[in-house]
Amino acid sequence: MDMENTTEVTIEQLQKQLETLQKKVQKLEKNRKDQLSMAVVSGDMDKILAAMVISLGAAAMDTQVKLFFSFWSLSALRDPKKHPKGKDFISKMFGIMLPKSKNHLSLSNMNMAGMGPMMIKMLMKKKNVLSLDEMFKQAGELGIEITICEMSMDLMGFKKDEFIDYPNLRFAGAATFVADAGESAIQLFI
Repeated sequence: MDMENTTEVTIEQLQKQLETLQKKVQKLEKNRKDQLSMAVVSGDMDKILAAMVISLGAAAMDTQVKLFFSFWSLSALRDPKKHPKGKDFISKMFGIMLPKSKNHLSLSNMNMAGMGPMMIKMLMKKKNVLSLDEMFKQAGELGIEITICEMSMDLMGFKKDEFIDYPNLRFAGAATFVADAGESAIQLFI
């Protein structure tokens, strides 16, 4: 008889624990969106390509995409035709030393004294892969959001008016990325 009561108590406890867990899972699922949040930190051409290919694939599957560009990746968003005034010496040096746009990025491996990016671009064209310019254009059309990290921008001496014209571009801090990532079903770091 005692064993039977113990079994009933244990089953009751398990049922209560299961109900509690189910409520927690429902709450988590309710707060998650069909959204991809990606922190893009690398300024290497191949890594920017990977970020854009993944983003375009997700957006094509009706997933909302939010990219957070920080540190070295900011070079990919620079517009080579824009030359902001009023920079201090260090900011000017960063501007000179870093790539002027996504079309001037180097590869993370096998850069081959600058020949690697040219070879990749030729292969992409031959294989009918979109160029980075075309990928960014399509990303804008698909509503992919790009956030530029204000802290990184300030540290590197970039000004808002030297970045590309992009329909869904915003400037914010890391807390914005953390909030977006917290409600996203998928989070990536490149």
